[in-house]
Amino acid sequence: MVRYRHTTLPPPYLKRVWLDGEAEIDRRVYPWCLPLFRGDFSLEFDVPVTIIAGENGVGKSTLLEAIAVLAGFDEAGGGPGHRAVDHSRALESSGGALVSALKASWLPKIGQGWFFRAESLFSVARYLDDAGSRSADFLSHSHGEGFLRLFEERCARPGLFLFDEPESALSPLRQFDFLKLLRRIQSVGQAQVIMATHSPILMALPQARLLGMGKYGIDPVELEDTPHFRIQRQFAFDPHGMVRDMLEE
Repeated sequence: MVRYRHTTLPPPYLKRVWLDGEAEIDRRVYPWCLPLFRGDFSLEFDVPVTIIAGENGVGKSTLLEAIAVLAGFDEAGGGPGHRAVDHSRALESSGGALVSALKASWLPKIGQGWFFRAESLFSVARYLDDAGSRSADFLSHSHGEGFLRLFEERCARPGLFLFDEPESALSPLRQFDFLKLLRRIQSVGQAQVIMATHSPILMALPQARLLGMGKYGIDPVELEDTPHFRIQRQFAFDPHGMVRDMLEE
């Protein structure tokens, strides 16, 4: 097994990703049919924690999957060398297809970290159990507790960590526990985090860069200007009235 020596340079390690304008791609098929990737797509990372917010279907998970493959992880989740999901009979297209035309700038290129996907966490945890990981046993707890235990155990290490909607198994209170974990990652200064989320609680992490991803671009955004924050604020002010109005639409 290859062992990586972690750099003494501070994060972020992945500096930029962009589409190669000379790559041959078919705009009629996924993921190239997504409007976000039809133009000159480019994204820079300038702080240790980058948070991406956006509606379903705009390409958040697709982008994270592609970055995971660029970093040497499996697009289904896990770390370097983990292949917890069998892709041999898969029919769907995934973000890994982006890698054929996606380029990256690293300083330095690192080979450590983890890709957390809510959809495949059970498979990854089972893989670790079957592999005899002494620190695994993530499935002997509730869904949310297992998530947090896996986050805390894996993120105590240096590297690149990708989170795709980690709030899916976390109660609002547990999301604050996850925020504390992200805060520790920031303070230690040995890891880079890129996270896609719908949770305004997670979007509020201090000193993180919050980006709003839409159909045609991705740009910095303030928490209070995200649709996620606005709709939850509206619900908090008048929950019954908002539900009534939404059901009548």
